Amino acid sequence: MLYAILCYAHEETVFAWSKEEEDAVMAKLIEVQTPYAQAGKLGPVGRLMPTTAATTVRKGKEEPLVLDGPFAETKEVLLGFYTLEVETLEEAVAFSKELSAVNPGSSSYEIRPFYVFHPGEIKNSETKT
Repeated sequence: MLYAILCYAHEETVFAWSKEEEDAVMAKLIEVQTPYAQAGKLGPVGRLMPTTAATTVRKGKEEPLVLDGPFAETKEVLLGFYTLEVETLEEAVAFSKELSAVNPGSSSYEIRPFYVFHPGEIKNSETKT
């Protein structure tokens, strides 16, 4: 089963990390990810840019409305995601617990099964290392 692991946290905390703090967190996350990647169970992983970079398209009466920013004011926002292919929900929960253990501060992980409707064709993408 494919699972999306949706990562929620306080945006102002995560984007305020120093380079050293960011590097330390990323190193710990890589340690968690590596066994899953080596087993062929880890798909794309991404971190979303800050909500200040967001644009929302909302259905309007006549035409869609295009709005700057996120669709709602909230303290905890969707900051990133993992895609994971494992046999059971318990495995996805275990992976999420490992992520939670190495992520400082308050965070939560929503685990949601999903279906692939189209595998995609992205050839060039920006990566952050």
